[in-house]
Amino acid sequence: MADRGERLLPEVTDTEALGRELAAGLRAGDLVVLDGPLGAGKTALTRGIASGLGVGGRVSSPTFVIARRHPAGERADGPPVPLVHVDAYRLGGSLDELDALDLDTELDDAVVVVEWGSGMAERLTGRHLLVRMSREPESEVRTASWEWVHTGAAH
Repeated sequence: MADRGERLLPEVTDTEALGRELAAGLRAGDLVVLDGPLGAGKTALTRGIASGLGVGGRVSSPTFVIARRHPAGERADGPPVPLVHVDAYRLGGSLDELDALDLDTELDDAVVVVEWGSGMAERLTGRHLLVRMSREPESEVRTASWEWVHTGAAH
């Protein structure tokens, strides 16, 4: 898959399929930052990424637990890797609370996906996949654009 792109996602299954495609290029140590409003499809995209990574467990929004770790499973296109799914919405932009999650340690051996992490999670690593998601008003059609961003931050 290209390092950057944009796609129209008419159905939830299209969003999950994009997640599976993105997962093919992800390895332990990769950070994925999902940006977009409520209902834009961030959790559906994460379900697709989890499926592509072959991780175990049901993927749902970790809003109340903030972070959920899914164990590595069978993966067709690479070595098994766990997934850490984070919902930073309730952190309210607090870098101290983000630090308390110890995500930089998780990045050593997992793919970390952070919903609502734009503006704070980027400092965890020098390179991350930024996925911007939107939803058409009065519609179920979503759009996703993605690109690898190099920040130069140290992990």
